[in-house]
Amino acid sequence: MEKQDCNILIVGVGGQGNILAGKIISEAFVAEGYDVKQSEVHGMAQRGGAVSAHVRAGAKVYSPLIPETDADFILSFEQLETLRYLNYASRKTTVILNTLRSDPPSVAIGREEYPADVLEKIRKKTKKIITLDANSIAKELGTERVTNSVLVGCLAALLPLKKSVWGKMYRKFVKEKLVDINLKALEAGMELVGKS
Repeated sequence: MEKQDCNILIVGVGGQGNILAGKIISEAFVAEGYDVKQSEVHGMAQRGGAVSAHVRAGAKVYSPLIPETDADFILSFEQLETLRYLNYASRKTTVILNTLRSDPPSVAIGREEYPADVLEKIRKKTKKIITLDANSIAKELGTERVTNSVLVGCLAALLPLKKSVWGKMYRKFVKEKLVDINLKALEAGMELVGKS
């Protein structure tokens, strides 16, 4: 069966686990026989700055960067970061949006206001939006540190990859003592989108 191209943009702020999420997603595609290219941008990642990762998979991929308007999925760990990258979205794009609000420094010091109409702005680009409070779901499982895995689970439910590949990737890239809790978070995300 021919491997369909898939462009995934992961956006958030430093410390949310987006880079690990990108690595796990990339390697899951590799394990399923896709050609994969990945690129990461760390903007003051240690201090809550913007972090993005491009994951491109297909039969043959030539560039690690997703062209504008060509993202199939935007996996957003924080609302405002979605707006920063809306130029990658089109009507075909599915946005998985964590409802977390993390004020950037300019908002925290009162120089700018956090936009109140994030969802409305996203809807102007695409109607395919899945919103969830991934942080609360992770907290219910025992720790907010697995929020990234809840979000990966939502995405995984929509990708053309075998469910079994995700467990293998978590065992490969996550510390052994954290594998079980991350797999529970992954499963919670998948169930949210209806692939349990």
